[in-house]
Amino acid sequence: MAGSSRTGRNLPVAAAVGLALAAVIILSLYFVKVLFLAVVIAAVGIGVTELVRSFEVRGITVPLVPALGAMAAMLVAAYWGAELTGSPWGGAAFLVGAFAMAVLVLMIWRMFKGTENYVRDITATILVVVYPSLLAGFVALLLADPDDGPGRVVVFIATTAASDIGGYFAGISLGKHPMARVISPKKTWEGFAGSALTCMAVGGWLVAWLLQEEIWKGVLIGAVVVVFATLGDLVESVIKRDLGVKDMGSVLPGHGGMMDRLDSMVSALIPVWILLTLLV
Repeated sequence: MAGSSRTGRNLPVAAAVGLALAAVIILSLYFVKVLFLAVVIAAVGIGVTELVRSFEVRGITVPLVPALGAMAAMLVAAYWGAELTGSPWGGAAFLVGAFAMAVLVLMIWRMFKGTENYVRDITATILVVVYPSLLAGFVALLLADPDDGPGRVVVFIATTAASDIGGYFAGISLGKHPMARVISPKKTWEGFAGSALTCMAVGGWLVAWLLQEEIWKGVLIGAVVVVFATLGDLVESVIKRDLGVKDMGSVLPGHGGMMDRLDSMVSALIPVWILLTLLV
């Protein structure tokens, strides 16, 4: 296929989709913060839908509409909790409270469907509520910062995206030594090194430019991002291998499913939020 790399990804299409997503993020983020929150809810909602449908391949039942409602409630609670209390920790408390209520409601919801496979189904349901829903709630906490919320979100998204981009090009050009052959044969140590260098460079630059902080803080954030983003990729690879699916979906041409793009982001969110809260 013209324009395809040796990994099977159509680079022109993937680049066009990536630029379109970046435009949506920037426009919504800097013009109407609540609109960006809606974009996040929509994106994570697609990811939740893909995950639920992937579970169905193995006969595991997760109630989709309640799971989507729980996800939206957690993100809104995190954002408005931070706004109401004037503190990111207040928003985190609201997020945890919404998560606890969501788990309880979903356990009760499944209870009325009968006892057979209850533990199996509710375990998968709680996994969906945690990954990606609860983890995604931390982007709402970044957004709610009264001084530089949009800047913090851009630092997080760009640095995490840099991990994928740097790792991809370093991997296809230099990759020889597999990192986790059984889990993800195409992921190499050379690709990881490319991810690390790109993450630290982008993190240092954006923290200095957007947040007016020392470069070393951004470099540190980039170093942490590459570790958690890589682990997030591997976690999703394990889930897909266990379920017997190649991609979670095909909603993003050249990229795969939404979860194939969110996996590294949701895994890096909490450490980035902690570091930005403590250092900036």
